[in-house]
Amino acid sequence: MEEVSAEDPTAELGQPPPFAPMPPPNLAAIRSRRMMVLILCLGLASILALGVFAWRREIRGRQIVARTEAIANMKSLCWALEEFQDDYGRCPDATTAAKVKADTGTPLTLGTSSSNQIFRQLIVTRIKSERPFYARTAFTHRPDDNFADDAHMLAPGECGFAYVPDGANSSDPDAPVLMTPTVRGGPLFDPSICGDALILKSDSTIVALPIDKSGHAIWKGMDLLDPRQTFWHGKAPDVKWPE
Repeated sequence: MEEVSAEDPTAELGQPPPFAPMPPPNLAAIRSRRMMVLILCLGLASILALGVFAWRREIRGRQIVARTEAIANMKSLCWALEEFQDDYGRCPDATTAAKVKADTGTPLTLGTSSSNQIFRQLIVTRIKSERPFYARTAFTHRPDDNFADDAHMLAPGECGFAYVPDGANSSDPDAPVLMTPTVRGGPLFDPSICGDALILKSDSTIVALPIDKSGHAIWKGMDLLDPRQTFWHGKAPDVKWPE
């Protein structure tokens, strides 16, 4: 058999033994591998960033819709409260319930322990609908507009506004009247719904207040519900929270 010269560049190389270790990669292979890993990481980071951006955009879009609807309904309730005040000399509270019941002859219970109950006075005298009382919160659903009896009129979950009778009947223009979005039972606010706390003041203007990490709405550097706020006159406000 003819021997193959070791200096012949065309000669076939023999196969290495089956258990021989792989030769170390050369510098070009190492750089190529690092480049592929970098490209893969950049691609994954881009996909993640796009996903976060889309998620934030969707959340922000939902907040804008909730905010717009809440403000529109606040304006409707503001009008109804002003009309009620013209008729009864003050906004609905515990002192007006008996007169409203006598004037309208309603068989419905006009309670005062929650905003759902106290707002019944507005329905039987003025609004004739549950829809303006809706604001999106973690516990509300859209009203069915059925207010034929106590079980259905502004049932739990159909009202999204907290109500402050003392604020509604206050001469202080900054006194809060309506507030949303609150957590169930208050006295904190939910920043995930609108981003801010929406407050209807007694001067009929609506303001958006920042919500701190603890859920307090902040007005002039202090908790909105702090008795030290001038419009509370040193007393804790009697807020009627939605059910």
